[in-house]
Amino acid sequence: MRTTTTGLRRTAASAMVAGLALVGLTAPAASAAVVAGEPVCVEVDAHEASSAARGGYGNDTRPVTPTEQRQIRERTSRILDRQVSRGRPAAGTSIPVYVHVMAAKDGSGDVTDAAIAEQVAVLNTTYAGEESGAAAETGYTFRLAGVDRFYNDTWHRDGASSKYRKATRQGGANALNMWLVDFKYLGIATFPWDYAKSPGVDGIRVHYATLPGGAIENYDLGETATHEAGHWLGLYHTFQGGCTELNDEVADTPAQSSPTDGCPEGRDSCSLPGLDPIHNYMDYSYDTCYTQFTPGQDARMDQMWAAYRG
Repeated sequence: MRTTTTGLRRTAASAMVAGLALVGLTAPAASAAVVAGEPVCVEVDAHEASSAARGGYGNDTRPVTPTEQRQIRERTSRILDRQVSRGRPAAGTSIPVYVHVMAAKDGSGDVTDAAIAEQVAVLNTTYAGEESGAAAETGYTFRLAGVDRFYNDTWHRDGASSKYRKATRQGGANALNMWLVDFKYLGIATFPWDYAKSPGVDGIRVHYATLPGGAIENYDLGETATHEAGHWLGLYHTFQGGCTELNDEVADTPAQSSPTDGCPEGRDSCSLPGLDPIHNYMDYSYDTCYTQFTPGQDARMDQMWAAYRG
């Protein structure tokens, strides 16, 4: 899950998102947002208690505990052992992307096809390691498989989220479904091991104003979707577990005590080796600060793909 570091920001009509008029507004720091003067509860499903949020506002819905991490690691290992014995490949593929535009009845949030195409292009750039010479090329590519549009004020505000996702989701475990909504987060994702139990809600929800050219300052280059897709592929935040050896279950992402705010070069929040990985897509840095996944993260995504999505 991803939230802004400067508080809760919302958008409404009057700045540009690839031809769509938007303007940034600040919502109260509370569990309910205010839209057009009307209080709206933002639903977080129980099954998503372990989902991830990007930004620095407040805490994630619920962190994944060390016990849960161990259980997931053991379960993944068993699944992979069975798949290897069957000769199944461990990784990488072209991922179909289904984008669901949840616009308001007045057209707010009705992003253009051009903005959606640019968002998919950002996914391909970031997962190809093209933003840094030190970044891992993950081998994952993304192709736009479909776009649909709904004009429903409740769905636009992420109300009844389980209902609208089950009604609109397309494809199987290998299909990335992205719902563009207006809520207090930048994004929310499900993890791959959740799919078997709750396939109808599998995917990521992204604030529509985080698409390239959007209206949310510092989070307007489309990299919220990169971050949330990382969770969908099985990655934790780089600060998962804090200053511990296991932290995010990836050996080459140095431990960090807390999320990054902005892009503080040289930040070192733990006594363990290495500076904080502020340029990693799975931290909470600004979009302009993001440049890389690591080889270890690439390997973990491959394992999770083989175990749960392949």
